[in-house]
Amino acid sequence: MRALVQRVTEAGVYITDPVYSAETKAGMVILLGVKEGDTIQDVTFVADKCANLRIFEDENGKMNISIKETAGEVLIISQFTLYGETARGNRPAFTLAAKPETANVLYEAFVERMKENLGTQKIKTGIFAAMMSVKIINDGPVTLIVESK
Repeated sequence: MRALVQRVTEAGVYITDPVYSAETKAGMVILLGVKEGDTIQDVTFVADKCANLRIFEDENGKMNISIKETAGEVLIISQFTLYGETARGNRPAFTLAAKPETANVLYEAFVERMKENLGTQKIKTGIFAAMMSVKIINDGPVTLIVESK
């Protein structure tokens, strides 16, 4: 499992069919990729790591505070292209990405684990497998990759 985590000043996801949107102010965006063979243990590890990442500044301007200690929100978006293989040729291959049926179950489990970690009110999501327009205003910029073992 791979999470691309971005600290943001604001973010949003917009879908036209069905009509749907979710927006956040300061916090983080997590683009989540699920790999073939990932399990609930991967979900727990990556979600807990994301919730506890100390990427927000303390009173001394040091990245020393997690999202748990802020009023920030989290926008979680499924992103199978995080497992796009680009080593050969110019067209990415997605053979490492989990099949949609499996990926959706683990994506939903990730969202639920993040709700357990941070509270339901702090979590916003896209819609799995939907074509989405995503707005991300990166803060810093701070962008990190969190991966399961």
